[in-house]
Amino acid sequence: MTSDFLSGKAAIAGIGATEFSKNSGRSELRLAVEAVLAALDDAGLSPQDVDGMTTFTMDTNPETMVARSLGIPELKFFSRIPHGGGGACAPVQQAAMAVATGIADVVVAYRAFNERSGVRFGLGPPPGKTAATAENEYRTWVNPYGLLTPAQHTAMFARRYMHAYGATSEDFGRVAVTVRKHAAANPRAWFYGKPITLADHQASRWIAEPLRLLDCCQETDGGQAMVIVSTERARTLRHPPAVITAAAQGIGPDQYSMVSYYRDDLTRIPEVELCARQLWAQSHLGPRDIDAAILYDHFSPYVLNQLEEYGFCGRGEAKDFIADGNLEVDGALPTNTHGGQIGEGYLHGTNGIAEGVRLIRGTSTTQPADVANVLVTAGVGVPTSALILSVDR
Repeated sequence: MTSDFLSGKAAIAGIGATEFSKNSGRSELRLAVEAVLAALDDAGLSPQDVDGMTTFTMDTNPETMVARSLGIPELKFFSRIPHGGGGACAPVQQAAMAVATGIADVVVAYRAFNERSGVRFGLGPPPGKTAATAENEYRTWVNPYGLLTPAQHTAMFARRYMHAYGATSEDFGRVAVTVRKHAAANPRAWFYGKPITLADHQASRWIAEPLRLLDCCQETDGGQAMVIVSTERARTLRHPPAVITAAAQGIGPDQYSMVSYYRDDLTRIPEVELCARQLWAQSHLGPRDIDAAILYDHFSPYVLNQLEEYGFCGRGEAKDFIADGNLEVDGALPTNTHGGQIGEGYLHGTNGIAEGVRLIRGTSTTQPADVANVLVTAGVGVPTSALILSVDR
């Protein structure tokens, strides 16, 4: 049984980010500090108000350094979430739990890295991921066969999905075309003013078949932060609250990191479906109640899986759901209105949470009408997490 205790108790009151670039020219610590300061300013709070922090295990900026750099006097709560992009929504969940239980009053969730000018995930596993540890055990089954990068890992699932449901590269391309259209209207996006056509997608080079260059997210330098407080307190701050109506994490059966190839059905993502069950139970909502979605698009094929696991369409029907224009701003499920990680920037999904907040505030650069509930998801192929953000009722 999933409790609805958390629902509505906490809200995102502030969002802040650096620019998204290919070379920030700054340390990752400075990016984190800039993003946190911007988020606090957006909320109308100061570093002296902060008593909690959450981030990713992959972030190089420890809470101690960020707190000292900002002049935060003391922290009563701090936590870190593993699994890279799969943890995108989980730091917000942790912050909401801390606020809802009274452990902390003002919690900042942050993520900052130089993922383009520094260590690039697309270059393969860094040295620490080849050590003989239990954490890296799964890599001994894939590295010797040349499956070294996230794109290569994802390509296996995408090919199986194509085989099972008749999907094509053009079906994946329609995702990229849609999010690039949204990015083209977003001044924050790396691809601002640069939409693409389906022909452009089909002409882009192969990265790992069936993934083309334009199926892949943007390796990005930057920082993003969110400020989480009680919903009651958020009502007194600068912006309408983005209420955290539901928050979930999920690890599925026989779970590996990006290479869960030993399951009976490689077209299913059970950890995503587990998050879906929790979100619907906590929020007392369902797919028909969601007005917009931020679906983690590190690679375009996984958008199709998520549409199906969250119940927006049936198994194998996502390609038709997308082709019918449902992801457009005026469609049934406006999706990745900021441009997603394919079009705006790849910041482990934290920039997508910020867009969820903007959708609730009504300030997205491609704002759909009448948005009351937004689904935000985290990385797919790894242990994952998700949120539902809502207007204050």
